[in-house]
Amino acid sequence: MKTEGLPKSQRLYKKKAVQVLFNKGKGFNFYPFRVITYLHDTDNSEKSLCRIVISVSKKRFHHAVKRNHVRRLIREAWRRNKSGIVNICELQDKTFDMAFVYTATVILAYNEIEKKIKQLVVRLENDYLKNEENRSTAG
Repeated sequence: MKTEGLPKSQRLYKKKAVQVLFNKGKGFNFYPFRVITYLHDTDNSEKSLCRIVISVSKKRFHHAVKRNHVRRLIREAWRRNKSGIVNICELQDKTFDMAFVYTATVILAYNEIEKKIKQLVVRLENDYLKNEENRSTAG
């Protein structure tokens, strides 16, 4: 049984990797987030990963306590609902990098954020990962 943790390998923290995500990635709005995604093949040396970075604007939340609280809520909701995407990434040997930019002006309750993350996971699975599966079998 796999743990539901969020190890450092599933977090996007290197400056160069984050720049690549924001430069080459595709984005869409999914209230309360702006989501930027970048799907690419894994290098020979690394295993397939599903990595995230979470950003909360200082312009919207002036106090670090509130920004950190929002980050914790998003991280926990992601940690509990990420398993489908992680499994597909492992099967396809792809690395899927994502940025969640919190765009709401108020802090939503945890159950609302979790509901949105669940919807987002389904959308990402259908739009990005399962379509890759269909493209590779059709060609």
